[in-house]
Amino acid sequence: MAVVHPTQDDPVALALSEAVGGPRGGHAGGHRWWTPVRLLLVLTALTFALGMVQKSGCFADTWEDGTARYSQMCYSDLPYLYTGRGFAELAWPFSDDPQVRARYEVMEYPVGIAYWAWGTAWVTHWINGSPPLDPRYEAPVDQLWGMPAVHHEIGLFVVVNAVGFAALALLATWLLAGVRRRRPWDAAAFAMSPALLFAGLVNWDLLAVVCVAGALWTWSRGRPGWTGVLIGVGAAVKLYPLFLLGAVAVLAWRSRRWSGLLRAVTGAGAAWVLVNLPAYVSGPDQWKVFWSFNSSRAADLGSVWLVMQDVFGTTFAVDTINTWSWLFFAAWCAAVLVLGMTARRAPTLAELGLVIVAGFLLVNKVYSPQYVLWLLPLAVLARPRWRDQLIWQGAELVYFAAVWWYLATFLNSAAGGSHPFYTLAVLVRILGELFLVALVVLSWFRRARAQEIVTESNVVAV
Repeated sequence: MAVVHPTQDDPVALALSEAVGGPRGGHAGGHRWWTPVRLLLVLTALTFALGMVQKSGCFADTWEDGTARYSQMCYSDLPYLYTGRGFAELAWPFSDDPQVRARYEVMEYPVGIAYWAWGTAWVTHWINGSPPLDPRYEAPVDQLWGMPAVHHEIGLFVVVNAVGFAALALLATWLLAGVRRRRPWDAAAFAMSPALLFAGLVNWDLLAVVCVAGALWTWSRGRPGWTGVLIGVGAAVKLYPLFLLGAVAVLAWRSRRWSGLLRAVTGAGAAWVLVNLPAYVSGPDQWKVFWSFNSSRAADLGSVWLVMQDVFGTTFAVDTINTWSWLFFAAWCAAVLVLGMTARRAPTLAELGLVIVAGFLLVNKVYSPQYVLWLLPLAVLARPRWRDQLIWQGAELVYFAAVWWYLATFLNSAAGGSHPFYTLAVLVRILGELFLVALVVLSWFRRARAQEIVTESNVVAV
């Protein structure tokens, strides 16, 4: 099958190609080794390498400068959690040992992230020569950062994770390029994404991103059971991949073919239970912390709730936010079901997934800067147009910069109390997401788009 080249398909790529000789012609020859996928992998590697360079200012001083980490936008959660959650002592994240729990807070992330962080801590210790841990056990936790061996390990821990994240980004690119075999270049918006460059090292979210990319790939190959497995593993890393099951349900209902949905749900449930089992068995109370932490969380960074509190000068109760956010999300999902069932053409799994996850993010109690990665693999396949990607990711970058300057108190109002520029940045981000969602939904009702995409949405029961 002939590969669709971006200069033959995308107006922005066509215009930019004039600077390097124009669009690809009908008689252009290919290269035996430099296939589109290999070029995409190189582009991903370059993007991620630039992302590591962007964090070099913080890496040089081991994230000790409290202002520079925000002004240079190079903040990362990784170094602080290395000492703050016991990884410097190789403590099992779900240990119920009284001494461990007296020294360290429980890891507030899902089990997949906790496993990865604990595993990379072991690798870090091994690279550092496996130093003795007894002196660390005897020192107060707030003094660990200043210990020379630990201080060196903090940098190593970030590097070990960065290498692992780079491998995950490469794998995600390969999977996304394979979803539509005639359109591998759609994955270029992921490979060269500014969001990947700036947000890839903030937290462990790329673990979930690669699971979503894998779920899209297996679905395109007609393997709903494996799609469910990857959704279940992803949900054990971050909750949002679970929402892809809603997209699968819409496609099953639309086609009246239910066996694929059954296999996906079964695979997801089994995978989620198996991944969570070691943590639950070793420390059920510690395993529950993620759920209790999120249910008791108040309005936080980037959320529409924080914006409304800032604008109206009030504070919403946690129960109020929990109730209304879930009611809104339920209504959003009901609307997605109606639109998906009445669409002129069958939506794709990526399109439905994008719309559902975006609805969740719009009313979630927090929008951390790296959450843009949640939408990225879905967006590049749901709307493979450079103009739309640049508008949406540009809006996300406005928020990415604003949130760090907000934390550094650079955006405080002279009158005090409110933060108008930060509020505006949050609204820009929300409008960017709504813009992308609107384009995707409108495309379901236009005939012109029906033949443009090699859709994977009809593969529901194979």
